Amino acid sequence: MMFSLNRNLHKFNWKIIGNIIGHVILIEGFLLILPLFVNFLYGESAGSAYIKAILICFIFGLPLSRIKGSHASYYAKDGMVAVGLSWVILSIFGGLPFYFTKEIPSFVDCFFETVSGFTTTGSSILTDVEVLSHASLFWRSFTHWIGGMGILVFLLAIVPRSNDRMMYIMRAEAPGPVIGKLVPRLKDSAAILYKIYFVLTIIMVVFLLAGGMPLFDSLCTTFGTAGTGGFAIKNNSMAFYDSVYLEMVVTVFMLLFGINFNMFYFILLKNVKSVFKNEELRMYLSIVFSSIVMIAFNIVHLYDGSLLEAFRYASFQVASIISTTGYSTTDFNLWPSFSKMVLLLLMIVGACAGSTAGGLKVSRFLVLLKQTKLDIQRTLHPQKVEAITMDGKLVNKEIVHQICSYFFCFMLILGITLFLVSLDNFDLETTISACFTCLGNVGPGLGLAGPLGNFSMFSDLSKIVLSFAMLFGRLEIYPILIFLAPFLRTIKRKKYKA
Repeated sequence: MMFSLNRNLHKFNWKIIGNIIGHVILIEGFLLILPLFVNFLYGESAGSAYIKAILICFIFGLPLSRIKGSHASYYAKDGMVAVGLSWVILSIFGGLPFYFTKEIPSFVDCFFETVSGFTTTGSSILTDVEVLSHASLFWRSFTHWIGGMGILVFLLAIVPRSNDRMMYIMRAEAPGPVIGKLVPRLKDSAAILYKIYFVLTIIMVVFLLAGGMPLFDSLCTTFGTAGTGGFAIKNNSMAFYDSVYLEMVVTVFMLLFGINFNMFYFILLKNVKSVFKNEELRMYLSIVFSSIVMIAFNIVHLYDGSLLEAFRYASFQVASIISTTGYSTTDFNLWPSFSKMVLLLLMIVGACAGSTAGGLKVSRFLVLLKQTKLDIQRTLHPQKVEAITMDGKLVNKEIVHQICSYFFCFMLILGITLFLVSLDNFDLETTISACFTCLGNVGPGLGLAGPLGNFSMFSDLSKIVLSFAMLFGRLEIYPILIFLAPFLRTIKRKKYKA
């Protein structure tokens, strides 16, 4: 068995994988300097914890980053494993400051909270976030911003690695069924994405400051919105500010960060025609508008018959859930079942491919709809020859096959997660929504895991299961599965021999 496992693991280019992981750990070490600076700025006592975490990152990252390997034998499976392992290790090291400060005493809870941050999920085990130090609040929100675009995409943008094989990393980390280059050089594509991301972030901070939100709050709120994560720095999330203007700003930017970033690039190129022709964008906006209207009319009686108030809360919550951000301005647990069902379906669909949002993605949803329609037409008219198109272009059959496989894997992992989490014996609404919201990287669920609740009541087993569900959702399943494949094959062989 051990020989079989070693033989399977030797199929990977571990030198290059180790080198990439080393660079990721080093980047995390440098990024931890920012919350350390915040700590000194506010004169708090969390500094030593962050210094320890930074030193540990450098101790492990430096030797790994110096490993040399051949790029010639670097393939898609190596990119998948590098991404999957990097995100797990990133979360382990990223949780160290919480553990060292004792603000989160349990390491399992630290891992859950950090995974939730980097995967831009926003589910939390904290019952009172306002007791955290400013440094930890900043780092907790900043993990959303880092994970939103992807730390390995950041690595591609800054490290001189122009090898085309590094596209495997971008494909493994970027959300959506198809990832392509914006410009011929991959490094330049990654840099363009991060520039757009950074500029949108700055613009949102300015708008929030204009509404009277303090600078620290503006930064943390923007990090959560840009990464579509939703970690709040107040116990009652955005409801704390009770400002229509601030809610409108966050609503608009949640929807913007749920759009494929290629659309922003087309706008910069003044290719507005391509933006308006984009089927995924049109479907995304249609889902948003119809969901807001349905929920607003369904909840209007809860707001003294004020349609304006109903639209205010409905629009914010729809934008928050479909973009998988997870901020809240009201306890939607108290809404009628119809409205909660709409939100639950939005958790599954998610926003656009190529955005920072989670979920299945609207493009996959569109392709699955078109494939179903095509299958029905073929049954009714066997001689009719048709193909699936998106934006006037033919969708390759291989892409359709991958989307169908992804959907099956998504539902299979959801089923396994539900099976394991149900061992905690919570009510059906809590269990189902908690699994949906973690796999879809949404944040709040329903029931005990609702917007005013948290995930602290789950067992350590469930927290670990839900943590990996978040990783599966953010990395779109395959990077984790490909790394686990040698272990699964070994277990299967052992079973057959027995």
